[in-house]
Amino acid sequence: MKKITTIAASLILITTVGFAQEKKVAIATKNYDNLAYVDAVKVYKRVAEKGYKSVEVFQKLANAYYFQANLEEAAKWYGELFLLTQDLEPEYFIRYAQSLKSVGDYTKADEIMTILVQKGAKDTRAALFVQNKDYQAQIKKNSGRQEIKNAGFNSEYSDYGTAINGDQLIFSSTRETAKVFKRKHSWTNQSFTNLYVLKSTSSTPELLNSKINSAYNESTPVFTKDGKTMYFTRNNYFKGRTKTDQNKIVLLKLYKATFDGKKWSKVEELPFNSNEYSCAHPALSTDEKTLYFASNMPGTVGQSDIFKVAIRNNGTFGTPENLGKTINTEGRETFPFIAADSKLYFASDGHVGLGGLDVFVSEITAQNSYTEPQNVGAPVNSGSDDFGYVVDATLKSGYFTSNRKQDNLGFDDIYSFTEKKALETTTKIQGQLTDASTGEVIQGKVILFDNKYNKVAEVQTDAMGNYIFENVPKDQQYYVRAESVSYATNEAVAVSDQTKTTLTLTKQVKTLKVGDDLRSALNIDIIYFDLDKSNIREDATVELAKIAEVLHEYPTMKIAICSHTDSRQTHQYNQVLSDKRAQSTRDWLISKGIAPERLTAKGYGETELLNVCADGVLCAESDHQKNRRSEFIIMAN
Repeated sequence: MKKITTIAASLILITTVGFAQEKKVAIATKNYDNLAYVDAVKVYKRVAEKGYKSVEVFQKLANAYYFQANLEEAAKWYGELFLLTQDLEPEYFIRYAQSLKSVGDYTKADEIMTILVQKGAKDTRAALFVQNKDYQAQIKKNSGRQEIKNAGFNSEYSDYGTAINGDQLIFSSTRETAKVFKRKHSWTNQSFTNLYVLKSTSSTPELLNSKINSAYNESTPVFTKDGKTMYFTRNNYFKGRTKTDQNKIVLLKLYKATFDGKKWSKVEELPFNSNEYSCAHPALSTDEKTLYFASNMPGTVGQSDIFKVAIRNNGTFGTPENLGKTINTEGRETFPFIAADSKLYFASDGHVGLGGLDVFVSEITAQNSYTEPQNVGAPVNSGSDDFGYVVDATLKSGYFTSNRKQDNLGFDDIYSFTEKKALETTTKIQGQLTDASTGEVIQGKVILFDNKYNKVAEVQTDAMGNYIFENVPKDQQYYVRAESVSYATNEAVAVSDQTKTTLTLTKQVKTLKVGDDLRSALNIDIIYFDLDKSNIREDATVELAKIAEVLHEYPTMKIAICSHTDSRQTHQYNQVLSDKRAQSTRDWLISKGIAPERLTAKGYGETELLNVCADGVLCAESDHQKNRRSEFIIMAN
């Protein structure tokens, strides 16, 4: 009887403890949902350390640390989460990998990303990892170019987001400068940020005037060259009133202020703000006609993207435009800055980096497009959050913010840097055209295409057959095509890098005649189809683009598109399928500007197999694939 009573008492005790833990979890969850991460962490951690294991607890505990940029603790608790389950959203794999990098465990981080890739995640960050497996070597090549040091005016609180206005330095800080009550942010348990001005390197930072600083956060200003206009970030607080989104959260907005020669005033909200999304961290183009900023407004690719908006001559604004997927990922892209040499610097945890937010740079081209971002390397970047990069392109010096432990007084600190060597973001691709038989130089046209076969540039060779493409983004694959009168078009692959890439393109005399298969005559890869499919595969679009280019070059040429299947399925089914393949190929070429009357399309089913893989013959998939093809027969030249 005594034994039974003891067991019953134990069960009551266990049940009571269980209810207590669940109650604590409920309290923590409420704090978490209200973005009160400091309070949430305290409760979640106590519960977890007492052995209460739950996917939800580990998720939210790890996330709370992650959102506070405490990546070391985040790595620990994401690790506990992954021991319980890997049936998680891609975001958890990304955050775990980022957190692992912050503690220097790149091997484990790469393993986690590899698992995500193997799961077939449709996430650009997974794709970027696959495309940049040697990212550590690449980042190492870009590293060691700067000398950095703590800027010297940091506090034990958070200091970040520098801007230069003439001979003054303005930055954001949560430091407390008055012995009065200051509101605390439940996310960080620090005071709300104010803007401070440093009038000289030896002076003490002073608060900017009260027209700018409010009871909520102000940060990340940018100034026009004449010093009369400032754009800055503030919580959704204007004229003494706060506004919230549908979840009762006070978001961020962009504001504009004017300097009258003595003080900042005339604060006004920018028209594209909203109560339902944030806009923050403004930056100005070199001509001051475009404002760049970070936002999670509709049309955002990830958690926050970089946008731009035109500033019209009359002071009004255009419609914000997303910078696109070259810059933005499913992660965070934020803190843009435009240098005087038209380079876009920004922070990202979506592009492949060293951990946390890293600083990246992209060239803004004459066509207002953006080159593939490059990691600026260490020591600016580290395993922690590194952001807020501003640089004087002439002096080769500037500032950035980091929450690294090295020389850090507390939380985010501002660091100064001097650039000893510029980061080479572009290179040259050059070569010479020669005759394949005689070796003599040839004059002609050379066209450069990117790895998706988009035309990048076109040049004519000089008298010695030389060609050169300047300012080509480095570390990318390109196609170089050469054309000359009486010669067949020829093509080669070029990979840009930090050194000059010299290509000698040879030509052989060859004419195109009626009856030729255009694909074979031009050495174009066979355009294959997937089993039982008629849609144009992505790899096929590259080859079809070459067919389209030739048709544009020879405007009188007409071709017959002949599509084929393998022997599987019935003759009737294959006939219908091949007709669809021929038609989809024709439609694709028409979409690229080829006149419909120049193209005919016909399917031949399985009537013209290239091998012995007929009905009933056992063949490998690779042999069946050879029969699923399209041909392009010249009908008129």
